Amino acid sequence: MSVNADLRRERAAATFQPELLTHILDGGPERTRRRKEIEALVLNDPDFQHEDLNFLSRSQRYEQAIRKSSLMVMKLREYGIADPEEIYWFKSFVHRGRPEPLDLHLGMFLPTLLTQATPEQQDRFFMPAWNLEIIGTYAQTEMGHGTHLRGLETTATYDPSTQEFILNSPTVTSIKWWPGGLGKTSNHAIVLAQLYTQGQCKGLHAFIVPIRQLGTHEPLPGITVGDIGPKFGYDEMDNGYLKMDNFRIPRENMLMKYAQVEPDGTYVKPVSDKLTYGTMVFIRSLIVGDSARSLSRACTIAIRYSAVRHQSELKPGEPEPQILDYQTQQYKLFPLLATAYAFHFVGAYIKATYHRINGDISKGDLSELPELHALTAGLKAFTSWTANAGIEECRMACGGHGYSRCSGIPDIYVTFTPSCTYEGENTVMMLQTARFLMKSYTQVTSGQQVSGMVSYLNDLSRQRIQPQHVAARTVTVRINDPTSLVEAYKSRAARLVESAAKNLQAELAHRKSKEDAWNRTSVDLVRASEAHCHYVVVKLFTAKLAEVGDAAVRAVLTELCLLYALFGISRNAGDFLQAGILSSAQITQVNQQVKELLAVIRPNAVALVDSFDFHDVHLGSVLGRYDGNVYENMFEWAKKSPLNKTQVHESFHKHLKPMQAKL
Repeated sequence: MSVNADLRRERAAATFQPELLTHILDGGPERTRRRKEIEALVLNDPDFQHEDLNFLSRSQRYEQAIRKSSLMVMKLREYGIADPEEIYWFKSFVHRGRPEPLDLHLGMFLPTLLTQATPEQQDRFFMPAWNLEIIGTYAQTEMGHGTHLRGLETTATYDPSTQEFILNSPTVTSIKWWPGGLGKTSNHAIVLAQLYTQGQCKGLHAFIVPIRQLGTHEPLPGITVGDIGPKFGYDEMDNGYLKMDNFRIPRENMLMKYAQVEPDGTYVKPVSDKLTYGTMVFIRSLIVGDSARSLSRACTIAIRYSAVRHQSELKPGEPEPQILDYQTQQYKLFPLLATAYAFHFVGAYIKATYHRINGDISKGDLSELPELHALTAGLKAFTSWTANAGIEECRMACGGHGYSRCSGIPDIYVTFTPSCTYEGENTVMMLQTARFLMKSYTQVTSGQQVSGMVSYLNDLSRQRIQPQHVAARTVTVRINDPTSLVEAYKSRAARLVESAAKNLQAELAHRKSKEDAWNRTSVDLVRASEAHCHYVVVKLFTAKLAEVGDAAVRAVLTELCLLYALFGISRNAGDFLQAGILSSAQITQVNQQVKELLAVIRPNAVALVDSFDFHDVHLGSVLGRYDGNVYENMFEWAKKSPLNKTQVHESFHKHLKPMQAKL
């Protein structure tokens, strides 16, 4: 079939070469080439073909995922793909961006063994886990506690007479609940439990617990394990429960790289309790990249479909326009497109920073860890909240057809939305960032300098010398200059951090309890963290522009960067006005400029989503197809619905016909 005429015209009108932008997103032309090579390995492999998952039951979807995961592990070995990034690409092409039952084995169980097990433990567990004789998950969350780890109730009590730990789930709320792969797939779990030895609780520690018999896969005596039932999405994942009834494991099954329990029960505590942050920070940095990818997929579908879909009339008697020509449609979608690009660059920055700081940590330098922890917590929340709302906005921008599973957007939404909760509930994450911001603010007010992304707080002490109302400052923001807008966002963050800190101090003066004061200021604290994260995103997007060599690509990215920054100002105008950063007249200019940028970006919209370079199979959308032949394919897709296997459904003879006969 030929490509839809509208999309052909859109692509011909672009002012830049999409593949050059793809290279920037991938990190260079060589990386793009390699990604496409790995993509082709999967797409051309008949073993990975399957029918549309939307037409399968949950049990069938789980089985398909297990089938493909098993094949995937064998093919990765066969092709010799060992680079973590390349494994990630291969995996996401095989599973088309959906979760799969081995996610926690590959993403949590193996890395935790590498970072927290002793050499002897690695000898014992790593190779069997690498070869999938041992299939593991990471059992932290319980029915009664998630993000608040100190509240976990599972116990591991050391018995020196047998040199064993006794693992127990003492209450119904202590049952491990939610870990992926726990229900039916895993035969081992890394269990987080409160360690008791010599009559004392030593806090949370990790233990390797066998849960099913190798070979038969039957649950072991003392272990109750199963699937927690259907969820909003994640049909292919067996999120599970685990109840342990005084279940004994050898002393050597406690992960002992940092903390140890000696044979007589003596507890040896770790050098730094911060070292186990590594995995957590890494996963949170991945979620930032995931936010970018999921929002990019939704934008690709909505923008291509908006170029193909014609509706109503702008002028009487003329042909129906593309819905992408309506300013309201552009206003919904283009800021989200700009956001997707912004988050791509933030994700790349976080990943690079993680690897750099991780190198320092291995040399014993932990100085940058607090900021990295605060930054990944805040950006994980900021990007996942924004992307989550943006995906739903893209779905609604597709009208009625967006509600069909054939659009692909419902699937993107239900797969992405749990990231607002897992690896740290977003509000709690924002409050962790706020804790770091308050600490930094306190340092500045006591005369110390702070560094890194919070260094803007150093300016606050300088401003105090001048009178409070600095009217002259309103003139300095140039709304067409990204660098100037970074300064505006910086001032907003500083003001909101300062305001939250002052409110916290006022509450402390009224009340004795620090915790109570914190709770009563927490809405302001979350807003301060959001403003900080928003500033970081605008700053990083702007910094990226200088690195772009091709003038045409740089021009279009600058337009997106301006739209991202100005749209953010128009949405938060009150903050900029209240702090005296912008005048009322400037806010009016900002709103006007946003509308003008929509018209400027319009000719490049399709080319900008093409640059994300999602293959149709990965996109999984009838509406977002590269060739734009939406309607023919929607009809073909509907015909495959299981309800259409027979012309007359059995329920007609069972229920409708008898009723008609009686009435």
